[in-house]
Amino acid sequence: MTRQNGAAITPHRSNRLLILLVVLFLLITIAGLSYVKWWPYYHKAINAINTHTIGSSILTNGELNPPTPSWSAAWDYAVSYYKAVWKAAVLGIVLGSLVQVLIPSGWLLRLLGRSSFKSTVIGGLAAVPGMMCSCCAAPIAVGLRKKNVSAGASLAFWLGNPLINPATLIFMTVVLSWKFTLIRIVFGLIITFGVSYFAGRLAGKVEVPEEVLEKTAQHEEASPMWKRWIQSMWMMIVHLVPAYFISVLVLGAVRAWLFPSLGSGTWDGFLMLVIFCIAGALFVIPTAAEIPIIQTFLSLGFAAGPAAALLVVLPAISLPSMLMIRRSFPGRVVAVVFVSVVVLGLMSGIVGALIL
Repeated sequence: MTRQNGAAITPHRSNRLLILLVVLFLLITIAGLSYVKWWPYYHKAINAINTHTIGSSILTNGELNPPTPSWSAAWDYAVSYYKAVWKAAVLGIVLGSLVQVLIPSGWLLRLLGRSSFKSTVIGGLAAVPGMMCSCCAAPIAVGLRKKNVSAGASLAFWLGNPLINPATLIFMTVVLSWKFTLIRIVFGLIITFGVSYFAGRLAGKVEVPEEVLEKTAQHEEASPMWKRWIQSMWMMIVHLVPAYFISVLVLGAVRAWLFPSLGSGTWDGFLMLVIFCIAGALFVIPTAAEIPIIQTFLSLGFAAGPAAALLVVLPAISLPSMLMIRRSFPGRVVAVVFVSVVVLGLMSGIVGALIL
């Protein structure tokens, strides 16, 4: 028998309360994703089927090339970007704080606390209904790490959200082609499960003894839930939002340097592939924005190789999302993820050049 706020709680009542809290978290998650992702994407899919487009490239705002670096270019991109993602960004912070409060640590640790491939797979599969971009999924990954979820499982959740997003795969098939979709699925699965697992192993093998689970549960019972939620939310905002906001401004300003001479075909070849892989891994876009960007590149006569590379690197990670998770993972883990995404982007570009 335990005590909470001076009142005795029997094991049966405690278990029932934990189940109710998990159900509450699931209801909030379902309601949030329905409003922010599922319902809007349903209408977007219907529109894509009818028009074979999901909008113009956010990179150039309908122009031939990105604007020259300036404060105006930074601000214009930030406005366009946040207009597209702010609802999902808010939901990510809310869920990232709630996962620290409503989900029992013991449950998460038993399911996702060990550095096993099974935990990585579960983390990646949990990302499928989220359908968030890497920046919006980052707060939830941070929240999972604060609950001592393994690095591999947390990385799989973070990377799986943008890479194996079922809505994006539908948009891609309709707007581009099934070959692009196939490339995205193959390399998306490799990064989500393979890179996450091996990068997570660099964080160290984690075993969770039963006494740790018991101590964690007792600590949670000692602090009021509302207080823990406010603290978690505040820490999320303080540690994540400033770096997120500033880095989006910077990338918006220098996008002409990251993606030079889009109106020219002189960059075709391996050099262009390397530049696009590095730039794409650093640049930040909303969910599925890689599709109109690639569509624009192809219309300008660019080779299929760079387009296929951007298909993988653009959504997978970004400088803002890496800055957001940097406190939750060892630096070597984040570095390995970045290098792996760039290398696999090069490989996807080579495959794209052969089959597209």
